Amino acid sequence: MPAVLADPMTLPRLPRPGREGTDWRRVAKVVTAERHLEGEGFQVRRPFPSVNLAMADPFLLLDHMGAVEYAPGEAMGTPWHPHRGFETVTYIIDGAFQHRDTTGGGGLIADGATQWMTAGAGIQHIEQPPPELVAKGGLFHGVQLWVNLPRAEKWAKPRYQDIRAGDVKLLSSDDGSSLVRVIAGRVGGFDGPGVTHTPITYLHATIAPGARLTLPWPRDFNAVAYVLSGRGTAGVEEIGLDEGQLAAFAGSHHRGETDGLMLRAADTQPTASKNGWEVLVLGGMPLREPVARYGPFVMNTRDEIVQAFEDFQAGRMGTIPAEKLPHLSERDENLS
Repeated sequence: MPAVLADPMTLPRLPRPGREGTDWRRVAKVVTAERHLEGEGFQVRRPFPSVNLAMADPFLLLDHMGAVEYAPGEAMGTPWHPHRGFETVTYIIDGAFQHRDTTGGGGLIADGATQWMTAGAGIQHIEQPPPELVAKGGLFHGVQLWVNLPRAEKWAKPRYQDIRAGDVKLLSSDDGSSLVRVIAGRVGGFDGPGVTHTPITYLHATIAPGARLTLPWPRDFNAVAYVLSGRGTAGVEEIGLDEGQLAAFAGSHHRGETDGLMLRAADTQPTASKNGWEVLVLGGMPLREPVARYGPFVMNTRDEIVQAFEDFQAGRMGTIPAEKLPHLSERDENLS
């Protein structure tokens, strides 16, 4: 797993939430990701939206791609397709993905890099493996998160952020045993590079076998932890979590500014997780706004969804070559 490795002992350390008076968030629900086919036929694991977790406001969707070892000719991507009303965040842990959009944004996302696309008022884009990966095959592992935009920002001008692996803020756990990569938001007084419309925090932690990771967490943020690989427990009650499972933490009842999240890696890990338990930790301030969603559009009302389709058909979401006209992907159809 080449996604930004470093010796935790050499990094700034996160403060441990106070022992007395800390409100340790408990686990409210554990969800096992469902498997879906996306784009041109690649498989993803999706913990939400599902029958068990509709969304994790302000997050709309989480797709875990891989880890998979592609044979030559197997790697697939998506066709051109539109979006409006939210942001897509694509984090590539192993391998590479190419992105292009109708604003001219894009490029190669590889080995620890993140592409943050604000669809806003409307955009079209395409995501594909690079020709080298298609021709030769190889390891691919990544995650795509959809972040809702507040009503006031849904008509924002589309924007593209290229967050390179070297831009990510690297931290150590309080005991120096584990590595935390801050992609966006703030944790323990340290900021990640991602610029967000919606207040969120996005972390990727590698927790050493047998080690505990404690994180100070904003009281008004929700919190979820999704296992990329390996096994461990979440919460002070030590609820077991395996690869492809997500823990949704309960809301806060604390009067202070921060709560505490606790994750503990199992003493022994699968061979694929020899560096430790790999976990995404996500949280954000809930928007608590009406959500109208159909396919690739997420707005506040049904009328706005109808308008989005009309604007797309009228060519108001950017122009792409006629021979590559977009259609809605299977993911988009399933989100109706």
